[in-house]
Amino acid sequence: MRTTQSRTLLTATLVFLLALLMLGTALQSLVGDYLTKSAFERLDQDSQVLSDLLSAYHADSTMDGAQFLINLDLTTKVSGIDAVICDSQGRIILSSDHANYQDLRIAKLYLEQIAEAGLSHYTGMLQGLYDDTRYISARAVYAGQSQQPVGYVVASSPIAQIQQIQNRISVIFTMGAIVVMVISVAAMGFFSRLQSHPLQEMAKKARAFGHGDLDARVRITGSESKEVEELAIAFNNMASSLQKAEYSRQEFVANVSHELKTPMTTIGGYVDGILDGTIPPQRHRHYMQIVSDETKRLSRLVRSMLDISQLQSEGGIPEEKMSRFDVAECAGQMLITFEQKIMSREIQVEVDMPECPVYTVAQQDYISQVVYNLLDNAVKFCPQGGTLVLKIKESGSKIYVSIGNDGETIPAEELSLLFDRFHKIDKSRNENRDGWGLGLYIVKTIVGLHGEDISVTSMDGRTEFTFTLPLVE
Repeated sequence: MRTTQSRTLLTATLVFLLALLMLGTALQSLVGDYLTKSAFERLDQDSQVLSDLLSAYHADSTMDGAQFLINLDLTTKVSGIDAVICDSQGRIILSSDHANYQDLRIAKLYLEQIAEAGLSHYTGMLQGLYDDTRYISARAVYAGQSQQPVGYVVASSPIAQIQQIQNRISVIFTMGAIVVMVISVAAMGFFSRLQSHPLQEMAKKARAFGHGDLDARVRITGSESKEVEELAIAFNNMASSLQKAEYSRQEFVANVSHELKTPMTTIGGYVDGILDGTIPPQRHRHYMQIVSDETKRLSRLVRSMLDISQLQSEGGIPEEKMSRFDVAECAGQMLITFEQKIMSREIQVEVDMPECPVYTVAQQDYISQVVYNLLDNAVKFCPQGGTLVLKIKESGSKIYVSIGNDGETIPAEELSLLFDRFHKIDKSRNENRDGWGLGLYIVKTIVGLHGEDISVTSMDGRTEFTFTLPLVE
């Protein structure tokens, strides 16, 4: 399996090779065009000089022929080109690189083409004179007002010379490209390793996290790229969330196991006592009632856990389950259900609600459960002859529902823990078996699903829970 580093290095190498190939091809083309153009320009200049000499010779009848040939020979040697000069019939007058040129001739058809064009450029072979490919510049020579050429000048240079220059340039470019390629690949390998190292570190931490190391985190040094840094931060945040969820799960399982242990032990002990005769028959009804109560409590625990699971799985309240209702009427109905408990404990009730309906849009059954749970706690913890308070008020776009009771002041360090699962302020309540510590957790979950808040205050012997709902007309 290819790594990110190898893929990056391979891709960069291929791109670099392609770039060098394109650059080399373009360079060869440009250099070739430049050298070809320069060769023809030089041939044109030299052929023009020779043409002028030949034209002057024919115009001046007093010029010595031998001296003229000497001048032509000297000119060709100075210019360093291969020059051929012939008369109008194609007979060679002078050839700079042929010792025996007197018997050589240039084809009549070729001379006619030169006469027609005036100046002829082409790359190829000059039959009868040269066997190699050349750059050739040929022109017709006229004397005075004559319309017929008195001769022809053919200047040429081997194309092999230009090819040698191009080959040398190619060799130099190739060597330079190889050196640059080696350095670049080494540099790209180094930097790709630097780039892939954080990803490898992240993969290592992910494997460690997957094997149970919940404290595994990716170290961020600040030298990473922005994208890698963001990925590392996202990984660490995810790991923290999963760690918190795992700790919550472990705590939940531990709490459930602890809470189930006592009633199950009680039920088992009493049933075994009845079966083996340890408990006399006249006490059977008493202990069977205890077993029944414990069974009902277990049933309430299971129901509460199912409620929590359902609430958490919803993730929000669907619009179709929301309805418009009077919060004051809903709270009043819930208060009535506690009438017997309130009267038996001689609790004083203070109700402060607006005289007109207070409407909200929410899931009515859930809000009824919130009010019921808060009232149930308030009644349980309100002392004999104490006071229970139910207040509803409007403020801005919110409805504030407050439920409080007299009793012991809750320590400040305990307030933030009240809404945790299985949290109980009074640990002795485990002996009383009066609750499971899930009621307030369900309350907070329901309020949160509605996008609202709940808070608690406790001072001077008065504890009060307040939650919000949206106010509608």
